[in-house]
Amino acid sequence: MKKTFSTLIKLTITISIIAFLFSRVDLARMADQLSRANAAYLAIALALYFAAIFVGAVKWHLLARAQAMRASLGALLTYSLVGLFFGNLLPSNVGGDVVRAYGLMRASGQREAAGVSVLVDRLMGLVAFLGAAVVMAAIAAVTLTRGELEQIEIATVIAATVFIAAAALLFSRRVGQRVKFIFDLPLLTAIRPMAQRVYAALQVYRTSYRALALNIALSALIVVLTTLVWYAVGRALGVSVPLFYFFLFNPLIAFVLLIPISFNGLGPKEATAVFFFSLVGVPNELALAMSLIFHLIIVLTSLPGGVLWWRERALAPTEIAESQPS
Repeated sequence: MKKTFSTLIKLTITISIIAFLFSRVDLARMADQLSRANAAYLAIALALYFAAIFVGAVKWHLLARAQAMRASLGALLTYSLVGLFFGNLLPSNVGGDVVRAYGLMRASGQREAAGVSVLVDRLMGLVAFLGAAVVMAAIAAVTLTRGELEQIEIATVIAATVFIAAAALLFSRRVGQRVKFIFDLPLLTAIRPMAQRVYAALQVYRTSYRALALNIALSALIVVLTTLVWYAVGRALGVSVPLFYFFLFNPLIAFVLLIPISFNGLGPKEATAVFFFSLVGVPNELALAMSLIFHLIIVLTSLPGGVLWWRERALAPTEIAESQPS
């Protein structure tokens, strides 16, 4: 019941923001700009986003290999696509990362290691995006001289600091030794073996320097690819803003989406894109159209995951939901 209520709240926020943005733009002009979009640039944007998904599977594969899990790159790409389908298209309680972890668990038989590999993969990706957001927020505050940007810079620095500190604590042996007493409590004794396996899986990455470094490097490549997606969409709509500003704004837009207040980021992403691109002279209609096309690309690249799931139906949402509490 609580999850259903949360989903309804997110949908309400999404619809409210989109309705507000539509009320502030010339819809006829925006529709005309969308109708004249360059199909070749849109195809390039779609290909670039598929490339980003493939790179994401590669960087996850590195972490799975560090855990000595036998799963091919093709299998991990399948789990990633199915995860994107559930995470981006369905208003369900099953998250994309849960689907990914479940798929790898079924393939490897290592439940805790599979879950930890997805967790660490997500953490490293956030490190790359937050790092880029901090740098770009500082550059934006200097080059664009807007008071709001200084506040965004402060927020990104604080968020990045808290996140990195939390990630460090997660891998810390000292912290692990100090909190293990809680599993002596009667209510938690039963899950102590599982907690020990999770801890052991986390500790594998303490010495997997190469896997972590390559994962962060590939995460940075994903930042570049998604920035080029924005740029290709902008070119398709005739936006002549230099590529530099797309690199400037993409991590900042992604940073705002870390706050899970809407359905799949729709709404806050559009509002943020309109705000940032308006700083460099892009009309609101064009900025909103760019963001909506970007979201459409996300939806289109998620569709193959639905086909893969339907063909195998090995990742049934009910089965995943039943296994999620464990």
